[in-house]
Amino acid sequence: MKKFALALLLLGIACLPMKADIVVKPSVEKGNIKPMNAVNNGPERSGKSQQSDNFEAYKAARIPYARTHDSSFNPNYGSEHTVDISAVFPDFSRDPGKAENYDFAVTDKYLRNIQDAGTKVFFRLGQKIEHYVRKYNVCPPSDNRKWARICEHIIRHYNEGWADGMHLGIEYWEIWNEPDLDDSTWKGTPEQFYDLYETTAKHLKKCFPELKIGGPAATGRRDWSEAFLAEMARRKVPIDFYSWHRYTVDPGNFVMNATYFRELLDSNGYTGTESIIDEWNYVKGWRETYPASLQVIASEKGGAYTAAVMCAVQDCPVDMLMYYDARTGTRFNGLFDYQSNQPLSAYYALYAWSHLLYDYGTCVEAVSDEEDIYTAAAKSPSGKMAILVSRYNEDDNDVAARVIKIKAPGIPDGTVYGHLTDKWHSYTEVPLNCSDGEISVTLLPSSFILIEW
Repeated sequence: MKKFALALLLLGIACLPMKADIVVKPSVEKGNIKPMNAVNNGPERSGKSQQSDNFEAYKAARIPYARTHDSSFNPNYGSEHTVDISAVFPDFSRDPGKAENYDFAVTDKYLRNIQDAGTKVFFRLGQKIEHYVRKYNVCPPSDNRKWARICEHIIRHYNEGWADGMHLGIEYWEIWNEPDLDDSTWKGTPEQFYDLYETTAKHLKKCFPELKIGGPAATGRRDWSEAFLAEMARRKVPIDFYSWHRYTVDPGNFVMNATYFRELLDSNGYTGTESIIDEWNYVKGWRETYPASLQVIASEKGGAYTAAVMCAVQDCPVDMLMYYDARTGTRFNGLFDYQSNQPLSAYYALYAWSHLLYDYGTCVEAVSDEEDIYTAAAKSPSGKMAILVSRYNEDDNDVAARVIKIKAPGIPDGTVYGHLTDKWHSYTEVPLNCSDGEISVTLLPSSFILIEW
């Protein structure tokens, strides 16, 4: 009798439906899909038969914004003649009110290529990082008001057509980059930077109240940010967006820091200030493990990490993510191959996110309690659904494939299709079995898939 009862119990357990790994609730709307697929830097557009470029692939990814930081390292963009204040206004002793003292030519072409790719410019006002023994352009300006007027005329050139300029409608203008790092980015005191930021922000907001003036693209040091924001609040300095950086191997670290910076902004009265992570990527460490990190960035693991971070940050109090780096010819570029400019795994993560952003638009609840599964789901105005699922963790000994079950109302019985990226696939269309409102998908470690139904 006991054996019979045990058999019935085991039979009952076997008949119970397996718990879904991901549960999607289309009725629980969570705001808009955010531009998590923005980047640093634009496409390469050679126009020459013997040079490869990535313009068409870049355009196809529908990247929403490109930040113009470190652009002048790239000869294909224009090298030392590109973007930086020292490039656009090469002689600081001259009058910033006269058009002939500016050199816009190369930067004009670079920004036009970004716009032609369908991407909006996020303009960094300042200088590239200087790893040189001697520092040339990261020192405090001798005249902050003059520096602010130079920034004003750069904006007028690109938004108002001043000095045979353009009308690009650039909305975001960022003051400096990583003043909290070391003398490779700011060879001055924190107080000197406070003065520069205050002078520039107040001047530009007075000239262009409709634009978003912000910064300072901080590394994310909490002590520095706390002091900076407290001082800006004391001086009543406007900050339309606060930009900061994060390099880590843990998507959860973004969640923790996003909450911290949102609370820090709010506590200083900047409740309407956007929080933007405008540099991020996979970095295990900056010394011994740095070369290994670069290898990961260009691998399928880097792609899964990219997809995982975008999914994790979508639910955080962050307004935009900007991947570092789309700049060609750099080892930090996990989007395009260093030699051939062909798309890599992380490129397809941004490509997949563009579907959520532009083709669907509304974020809906997607819940998973699996530690290595990250997901974001979206629906379109017509009720169509899409979900991005990434399987990412740091354990390279985890090599087994896993079946992931996704449950949601409205999933049809039969077959739906996903686009899979892993060690063997590059955004490859694959059929997936559906039954009883559930999709089954087999994922290798370091993989992601976009599924639509």
